[in-house]
Amino acid sequence: MLDLTTPSLLFSAISLILLAYTNRFVSYAEVVRALKESHQKNPDPRNLQQISNLRTRLYLIRSMQILGIMSLLFCVISMFFIYISWQIPAAWIFGMALVLLAASLCVCIWEINISVKALEIHLQDIGSK
Repeated sequence: MLDLTTPSLLFSAISLILLAYTNRFVSYAEVVRALKESHQKNPDPRNLQQISNLRTRLYLIRSMQILGIMSLLFCVISMFFIYISWQIPAAWIFGMALVLLAASLCVCIWEINISVKALEIHLQDIGSK
């Protein structure tokens, strides 16, 4: 049996996750701007690899944010259904909110793996010296 506090427990967790995703996005945006400027001044094939990598990561962050926001929205809808005593739809919608949150976290893992590859590209020249 769900009560109003069950979906509301996810509010703080989802909010913190969304804040972390936004911080990642902002830092990547700064890197993209700096890399573009650097590449225009001194073209380097590694910059093109990094730009491609960053583009992919930005799209993944957007997906992470959308899934997290949808999870929060489904929690709110679930709370509304609990409020009007529609327990079965509330339980299903809350379950979907959990699935969306899990999907967001899985995309985050995917994005972290791509971030590691970007650092490997960046460090290639150090290993060859």
